[in-house]
Amino acid sequence: MTKWIIIGVVVLLVLWFVASYNKLIRSKNKVEEAFSTMDVYLKKRFDLIPNLVETVKGYAKHESETLDRVIAARNAAGSAQSTKERMDNEAAISGGLRNIFALAENYPELKANENFMDLQGQLQKIEEDIANSRKYYNATVRIFNNNVMTIPTNIIASIFHFEKEPMFEVADATERENVKVSF
Repeated sequence: MTKWIIIGVVVLLVLWFVASYNKLIRSKNKVEEAFSTMDVYLKKRFDLIPNLVETVKGYAKHESETLDRVIAARNAAGSAQSTKERMDNEAAISGGLRNIFALAENYPELKANENFMDLQGQLQKIEEDIANSRKYYNATVRIFNNNVMTIPTNIIASIFHFEKEPMFEVADATERENVKVSF
């Protein structure tokens, strides 16, 4: 009788171990899928930036510093080695694009340019898609990190070296500030 109880306990432990490991693998795969989805939208934006910069250059020749920062951020994002480095560079691109669109306010002929308006519309749509994919990525990371950090799956996570994944956060403090509206 005792032999069967021991066998039953061992079988339950093995089943728990396998189920916990598979849960971590499924969570990790969802994080990777979410990052890949976000990466597709980031690549679309990455490809549109040179067209936008060239369009703006024709109208705002003396604003080259802003344009150069956007291109530098784009190049840094393309060569990023880690997920964190990539996230930081993508945040810099977002800030640079906001600066370009703010520049357009100073150049009425640029704002009226059909090519610029088309590129701006495409980028705004892509930015919405990126925002949604970031939300999905962060949700999958939260689930994965919860699995890595909570008992009892944290035991399996530490055995197989599952590490917490970084959230996609707002890197620029100015993005967190309240917008000042005056009439």
